[in-house]
Amino acid sequence: MKRIVICGAAGRDFHNFNVVYRDDPATQVVAFTATQIPGIDARRYPAALAGARYPDGIPIFPEYELDALCRRERVDTVVFAYSDVTHEHVMHLASRVLAAGCDFTILGPRTTMLAAPRPVIAVSAVRTGCGKSQTARHLANLLKARGLRVAVARHPMPYGNLGLQRVQAFHSYADLDAARCTIEEREEYEPHIEAGHAVFAGVDYADVLAAAGRASDVIVWDGGNNDFPFFAPTVHVVVCDALRPAQLTTHHPGEAVLRMADVVVINKVDAAAAADVDRLEAAVAAIVPGVPVVRAASPVRIDDLERVRDRRVLVVEDGPTITHGGMAFGAGLSALRALGGVDIVDPRVSAAPDIARVYAQYPHIGQVLPAMGYSDAQVAALRATINASAADVVLAATPVDLARLGGFEKPVVRVHYAYADTGVPTLIGVVMQQLDAVCRGGQ
Repeated sequence: MKRIVICGAAGRDFHNFNVVYRDDPATQVVAFTATQIPGIDARRYPAALAGARYPDGIPIFPEYELDALCRRERVDTVVFAYSDVTHEHVMHLASRVLAAGCDFTILGPRTTMLAAPRPVIAVSAVRTGCGKSQTARHLANLLKARGLRVAVARHPMPYGNLGLQRVQAFHSYADLDAARCTIEEREEYEPHIEAGHAVFAGVDYADVLAAAGRASDVIVWDGGNNDFPFFAPTVHVVVCDALRPAQLTTHHPGEAVLRMADVVVINKVDAAAAADVDRLEAAVAAIVPGVPVVRAASPVRIDDLERVRDRRVLVVEDGPTITHGGMAFGAGLSALRALGGVDIVDPRVSAAPDIARVYAQYPHIGQVLPAMGYSDAQVAALRATINASAADVVLAATPVDLARLGGFEKPVVRVHYAYADTGVPTLIGVVMQQLDAVCRGGQ
């Protein structure tokens, strides 16, 4: 029996286990390791999810213990199962595994994708922060306008009680409150709920798929980081960032995702230099020749301009985009700079200890506050950082409605960003053309 460790970040790792290893009598998964997300390593994958072969569940250790874990548990194979890391990062981890005497492997789409009972339009990206979610919302809105029942299936973010999060369906803010969703979960779920889309997520994606299939005519997969979908896509839309043209093939599994694309969206062309947009489109054409390319803008709207004009403003940005996504700032700071006449407050001056540790871990972050909220302690630290700042007002460019969380002593003005085609072809036009062709071919 092969002894296996799965390296992950509370998402792809659990899915790979459920689909490939849970019922395989030739393997024993002795542990998961965890990284990227704070606080997810001090728990077990519960027996209720792990199945009859694992009556005690499976322990989860921090990834820095991997070398010792491999030797102590006589591990045969380490399975790499998380996303949005450089190719160099993957091979450094592989080197540690090989030095411990183990095999190193990555499971691919054919092994891990589930066949869906409904057409699946999957939205992925080459990097975190390219604009997947706004693209998924745009497609879901237009499909719904065509009279289709749309279910959004979101890449997992099970950061709480795994047993209670096996299958989750969100239709309202009350559902988010009842599930005690973190800020990071709310960043992804709230905009879909605002648009009237049911959101399905969880831990066991065979069950998630069944629930989404019962509720829909078409499923929109809203990907996480730069991972490839858990469901076999009927049409696979991959988003690239014109503000990061040099990062098209630098990260895993973003490069693989790009090479799988049925449609490529070059996003943020309204904010990028024309030369960078052209360079990115030429690079895409060289990697996936013949795949349709759509150019898109990411228009930004501030709810109340007069509340921020000529004021001291602290900017809160989307958490993952600013942390492991590698961007120094996002849509909020860009919007303020375009507005002008604003005194931008540096949140690092008032950072609470938990937030100061985030800045230390990600020194690339600029004069913005990432919306960290993976735990109650981090949410409290976020509040404390904002309340202790010299700001008159907070500009919240995170998709979550911070004011609903309560406890902020500063007024909060929201920033919204959306998807917009900038010409032809349009995204929905290309998607529907491909969807129709697949459906006709299946008849």
